[in-house]
Amino acid sequence: MYNAHRGIPQPATNNSNNRLSELFDQIRREFDVHAQDRAGEHDQSNLQFPTASLLQYLEEILKHSGFLHASSSPAHMIRKKHESTNRASTFKEKADMIGYTVAAQMQEMEMVRQKVYELERNQIQIKQRYDEDIARLRHEIEARGGPPSHVGVSGLPPHGGVSQPAPPAIGHGPSNLFGGIMANPPGQGNPGLVPPSQDQQQQQQQGPPPHQMPQPQQALQSGPYQGNYPQPPVVNGYGSQAQIASPGPGKPRNNRGPLGHTSTPQQSQPMSYPGASPQMGRPSPPPPFHNVGNMLADLDPDQMRPDQKRDGSDWFAIFNPNVRRVLDVDLVHSLIHESVVCCVRFSRDGRYVATGCNRSAQIYEVSTGNQVTKLQDDSVDKDGDLYIRSVCFSPDGLYLATGAEDKQIRVWDIQSRTIKTTFAGHEQDIYSLDFASNGRHIASGSGDHSVRVWDLEYNRECLNLMIEDGVTTVAISPSGDYVAAGSLDKSVRVWEVRGGALIARLDGIDGHKDSVYSVAFGPDGETLVSGSLDKTIKMWQLSPDNRGGMMGGGMIRGGRLVRTFEGHKDFVLSVALTPDGEWVLSGSKDRGVQFWNPRTGDTQLMLQGHKNSVISVAPSPQGELFATGSGDMRARIWKYGTYRGT
Repeated sequence: MYNAHRGIPQPATNNSNNRLSELFDQIRREFDVHAQDRAGEHDQSNLQFPTASLLQYLEEILKHSGFLHASSSPAHMIRKKHESTNRASTFKEKADMIGYTVAAQMQEMEMVRQKVYELERNQIQIKQRYDEDIARLRHEIEARGGPPSHVGVSGLPPHGGVSQPAPPAIGHGPSNLFGGIMANPPGQGNPGLVPPSQDQQQQQQQGPPPHQMPQPQQALQSGPYQGNYPQPPVVNGYGSQAQIASPGPGKPRNNRGPLGHTSTPQQSQPMSYPGASPQMGRPSPPPPFHNVGNMLADLDPDQMRPDQKRDGSDWFAIFNPNVRRVLDVDLVHSLIHESVVCCVRFSRDGRYVATGCNRSAQIYEVSTGNQVTKLQDDSVDKDGDLYIRSVCFSPDGLYLATGAEDKQIRVWDIQSRTIKTTFAGHEQDIYSLDFASNGRHIASGSGDHSVRVWDLEYNRECLNLMIEDGVTTVAISPSGDYVAAGSLDKSVRVWEVRGGALIARLDGIDGHKDSVYSVAFGPDGETLVSGSLDKTIKMWQLSPDNRGGMMGGGMIRGGRLVRTFEGHKDFVLSVALTPDGEWVLSGSKDRGVQFWNPRTGDTQLMLQGHKNSVISVAPSPQGELFATGSGDMRARIWKYGTYRGT
């Protein structure tokens, strides 16, 4: 029956059978005892069995039967489950503890950050108070006949380098960031320029500083040669350079001279124009220069050929003898104001020009030179000064936006002469405005370190871009997609209007060496020019992407320097490009306006048409005309065109 190699199965041993029998007998006894104890108390269906003992007996039975291992027993699994539950609970407690610790540390870090911000604010306030006190003491010393200070407020050269002109001071009172550039000529309350520092004058080799001259009648501070045109009168020992106005700086609102002294009649009168005082002597002409490059101010008009100059009744222009003359220039209108003209701007159709001065903005008809509108907010305090630093027309010509020293942007309805909207939010004076081509957005720059974009449709701020220093100038690209700004920190920045992504920062080794006072886009929207207190103009090419547009997506790609224009003898305060992009215009503290060839960097002409700083230049969007605003309390409209020969 069985194969020979297989053994006959042996029956289970008697010991195993006996043990199983004992276990089953024990289970039966347990059931019997339990049933007897519960008899009469509960129904049979409600009997409760000794679960623990029963499980033990069943485990023993299954183990002896070979169906159950020790590690798989119910009791063992229950213990494992309890251990897992305990471990999970422990892990959860540790995770909660870590979360509480992280939250506490984050809260502590936030408290530290708030403390740092508070310390920074306190430091700024203390510095502003010190600056104000030092400026006041400096004015007192100068008023008592002492020498003016030759260093910055802190006693060190600005920007931590070689002594330079003190940085422009945007604002007035404690918020004054530009105090080194602006000072009030006695009696006029104008935002005038203080003389350069002694170190700068020595570097320029222009002779002793004006304050060291023993008598006002001695030689004036060096400047562009005036030919037969006499210099303006000297005030407080300074030549006309000491009274030059600038677009950015503010001052305490006080219509009296320093220390409360009223101005003398001579000081309060507008400076005379050439030809008004024929008895005044003519200054000695400088020797002729045969190779002056772009320094046309060094040329003597009397030594030049008739085709190299143009004379007016109280102005003249010199054309660069080193390049072919292709332009001509002439005066169209002279617009007399009662105070410094801080800004000029044409309407898009070229029919009107707006100017900003103390407390009001004026609009003139270009064809006649007649004033057609004067916009003045009669609700503001009548005491002191309130200079309108910037004006700009809406694209449709219906509105004029003005930015002033009271930190307010007013949008005027020109026809009704009423304020349509007022934007508030800047914490210091507003120095620059620009309307976007869509007529909806206005960009503003302020001494509070911010560039802001405002939505005229919803009457709200839609973008606030903070930088490290005061903002002196803003410009919106022709497409309305980008806003550029110049700052006291020597940089030019460009952002996307939508979203505020920084796409370019133009500075460094190729950048300006002093504060940037003016920026302007070219008609292509990718060319940018900037003017600086370092006396130069720079042209930049912003980086294009593969689609022919400018870089976006928040990537800082910057741009490249195309060219640097050198030729002004003093601060460059305003720059612009003609609508065809053929010429770069610049206005300077040296009282000159220059036309530059953007392709070669050569200056075509220098126009001397003001007796004080040229604060603002603006070409007409229709071409052939440009306007200038000056510290001599005049705005002028000029025409330029192709030179036809004599």
